[in-house]
Amino acid sequence: MTAATPVFFVAGGTGISAETLGNLMLAQFPGLSFTRRKIPFITTVERAREVLELIDAAMTDTVTPLVFSSVSDETIRQELQATKAAFIDLFGSHLDTVERVLHVNATHSAAALHGVGDTSRYDKRMKAIEFAMEHDDGASLRNLEQADLILVAPSRCGKTPTSMYLALQHGLKVANYPLVPEDFDSSDLPRPIRHLADKCFGLLSTPARLSQVRGERRPGSTYATLAQCSHELRRAEAMYRAHRIPSINSAKMSVEEMATVILQSSRLPDLG
Repeated sequence: MTAATPVFFVAGGTGISAETLGNLMLAQFPGLSFTRRKIPFITTVERAREVLELIDAAMTDTVTPLVFSSVSDETIRQELQATKAAFIDLFGSHLDTVERVLHVNATHSAAALHGVGDTSRYDKRMKAIEFAMEHDDGASLRNLEQADLILVAPSRCGKTPTSMYLALQHGLKVANYPLVPEDFDSSDLPRPIRHLADKCFGLLSTPARLSQVRGERRPGSTYATLAQCSHELRRAEAMYRAHRIPSINSAKMSVEEMATVILQSSRLPDLG
């Protein structure tokens, strides 16, 4: 059996960019196994040297670690590049090209990379996250009209992670509304969102996948049976169709893929 390849996502900030882009590349190798570790907030040369030792310690005669880096500080980046591992520079390798085109030198600031340098963009994202948290799983019906998007789906179809991702990465105010058993008695949208159909986007899954996910949460329950999952998904799909609500099947899609399709289908602006 082939040993898993160690993968490190290193960053001067949160590491979200390195992790997202790195995982996008790794997804192109479905037959291989990886062990992943994110190391954020590398802000000093001393910390970079500690991380360098950690990465190089993962080297073996047969396995070379992969390092995906979004570190923007040039001194720290050069320190990390001394690794014996394969270093994929997601930041510096393209920055020279952008500088040449714009005829302006970059700031090499981690704050700028994550949007903190642009106060208005940062504030929008923080407000979007607060909105998504307040309106998670139908917890609050207050100010639903202010939502850029309302995700509608049966339980465990991926509403919460998709809402949070769209808020964090794209600055969108996303509410998510769960369809419960009584909602399936009719093809009408539930009353709290009936007047907001133009903001709604539906999520679906496959009965087998939904049953598996629900079974991990409530083993042996009616909620997790294949019959119940099939019924809810059929009724949800009929509801979306009746109200011309766009939808996607989340069973084999990552959160990043779902977010991209939703943005394209809804023609929503990327505010992040």
